[in-house]
Amino acid sequence: MTAPNPPASFVGKPYPSRPPIIAQDGWLIISFFFFPTLFAIVVAIGLRNTAAAIPLFAIALVMTAFTAWAFWFFRDPERKPGANEDLSLAMICPADGVIVKIDSAAPPAEAREAVGEEPTPRTRICIFMNVFNVHVNRAPLAGTVQAIAYNRGKFFNASFDKASDLNERASLVLTLADNSRFFVVQIAGLVARRIVSKVRVGQVLTAGERYGLIKFGSRVDVYLPPGFEPAVQLRDKVFAGQSIIARRAG
Repeated sequence: MTAPNPPASFVGKPYPSRPPIIAQDGWLIISFFFFPTLFAIVVAIGLRNTAAAIPLFAIALVMTAFTAWAFWFFRDPERKPGANEDLSLAMICPADGVIVKIDSAAPPAEAREAVGEEPTPRTRICIFMNVFNVHVNRAPLAGTVQAIAYNRGKFFNASFDKASDLNERASLVLTLADNSRFFVVQIAGLVARRIVSKVRVGQVLTAGERYGLIKFGSRVDVYLPPGFEPAVQLRDKVFAGQSIIARRAG
């Protein structure tokens, strides 16, 4: 089976070496709210008739709230793990959210086929992201992008079990220095309908490096490499680029 090609917008511009505090993929949506707000304020100020200006000021107030929410949603704070963490032995969380599942499952079929892997179960950690979380995703470990696989699926609630199998998703396959591999899967949710991935096959990522984003609440599944064990529990709150979700055994 050949995975469908991702949409044209799937691969965006690479993240700058020093990313801003607002995710660059959020500026279009922020502008959608900001400029009408600015227009309403300017027109209202220009009106001499106070009665006519009141509705415009009311609209501007509502739009200001939406603009502030958009800035908050697309925030991209700098994150670092603990200074004493050995990032060759510890796996950084790829997403903000809550741990909703820790189990054993085979990675998505299209991702396995891209690298010729059998459907062997791996330890899987599932992170649910709500609309209030930071939505920029990060590489859990340093490695080379071996494959990127896209599946054009449905849009069930990302917290449902069937979301891993049926929803739109993008799988990133990373190869480690010891030639083992692991899978990170961005899954679109009921509201989130755009997955952004900014990496290409052959690209080398550092641990914690930004690589993509899912808009408006979603889920990220991590299929651990051999030798790693979960370092989190169900319902734990985690932070991308900061929390440790797994460690190398021994």
